Amino acid sequence: MVKKNQFLIVGHLCSFLVLLYSLSMLLPIFVALFYKEKNVFAFFDTFIIGLVTGGIGWYLTRKSKAQPSTQDGFLIIVLFWLLFSLLSALPFILDKNLNINLVDAMFEGVSGITTTGATALNNVADLPKSVLYYRAQLNFIGGLGVVVLAVAILPLLGVGGAKLYQSEMPGPFKEERLTPRLADSAKSLWVIYLLLGALCSISFWIAGMSWFDAICHGISTVALGGFSTHNESLGYYNSSAIEMVGGIFSILSAINFTLYFVALTRWSLKPLLKNAELRFFLLVLAVVIGIIWLELYRSGMYGIKDAFVHSFFMSSSMMTDNGLAVADYEQWPHHTMLLLLAVSFFGGCVGSTCGGIKALRFMILAKQSASEINQLIHPNVISTIKIGKSVVQERVLRSVWGFFFLYVFFSCFFIWALNLLGYNLVTSFATVAACINNMGIGYGDTAQGFGDLKPIAKWMMCAAMLMGRLEIYPILILCSKAFWRF
Repeated sequence: MVKKNQFLIVGHLCSFLVLLYSLSMLLPIFVALFYKEKNVFAFFDTFIIGLVTGGIGWYLTRKSKAQPSTQDGFLIIVLFWLLFSLLSALPFILDKNLNINLVDAMFEGVSGITTTGATALNNVADLPKSVLYYRAQLNFIGGLGVVVLAVAILPLLGVGGAKLYQSEMPGPFKEERLTPRLADSAKSLWVIYLLLGALCSISFWIAGMSWFDAICHGISTVALGGFSTHNESLGYYNSSAIEMVGGIFSILSAINFTLYFVALTRWSLKPLLKNAELRFFLLVLAVVIGIIWLELYRSGMYGIKDAFVHSFFMSSSMMTDNGLAVADYEQWPHHTMLLLLAVSFFGGCVGSTCGGIKALRFMILAKQSASEINQLIHPNVISTIKIGKSVVQERVLRSVWGFFFLYVFFSCFFIWALNLLGYNLVTSFATVAACINNMGIGYGDTAQGFGDLKPIAKWMMCAAMLMGRLEIYPILILCSKAFWRF
């Protein structure tokens, strides 16, 4: 049976996280006031709702003294991301001038906070400045996870955050930390994240964007979120320099943030250069860029220079699940787009803001497959699987294979479900790839956006986005009978 005190600690932390998240509405309020926009009230009302409900819940459960267990961590994360999604959708629901229905508002909110970047809005360019900024901010906050930020503050409340941190961070090696103290780790991640966002925004401005567009695209890119201020995404600018900035920072944001921390503390690039996962990721990315470059040039659509720029940007954006795009990508040869949609499942490195299965898992699977082949040839050989100098433990191998199976299973299920609703196979595959990988670029019937999807399809894709963001396991754990026996 679940003890009352365990419900109290879950309610206490969820209330605190809602209270913390409500403060993020202050920046859109400022932007709306700066541009004298009427939708300031939608953000203000959301701020009040989050502040009051979070504050009341936190106050009523303040007597809880228990530390969160592993089970509590999973429950808090899933519940909070559901609340997170609802609060993110509230400004779209409350702003009557936007005329957005409930399912589209939820789709936009979930897409933003999970850094998917798929939009259900048909004309993004006509949105108020504050809404455009808010969408980019959703990407930025969701990128690293407000939970990681909360972990830095929880010790001040007398509550340990280790279980939350392990439930939130992606990848098979959840026990890794940057510093001995967990709060310091979370702060270090956010400092690196903020610096990278600032550098990306400045780079976009230097490349030719206005300051407003540069900030929105900068924080969206670093989050690998994909929300843009224009319907054509980066294709609106028709600028090689802007596309190169987008591609470069997509790659930089797909690198494990712990490597940046170690490199900065040691003042050395060796941690980056020697990292096996990063080398594997860059190798696969280089191969994909080369193939797309060759195929775009062979198709006659572009000259050799433009073909390289577009292939570099789109390959980097889609493989890292950023989701920014060029304007005419739907006119590209079908086999190139299908390849890019397929590699969106690959993702970037663990410990980054990317979606997908992650390079480290594919690397482990590849090494184990090679080991199995060698074992069949030499049955008496005892082999171990290593990543760099570290031996991969059996527990990690089981976890990776289990996750891979679940990821493929749910991807196939969602593709089948969309196909059952009447969408062709290409559209179904592209839409699911965009959502479960948190990549955001559709193809086929969703190439111009996701607004024309049937309501039930949008709800399913909201579920796919959340499953991709939380890496499936936390949701399935809550659905198991064993979880509720603790």
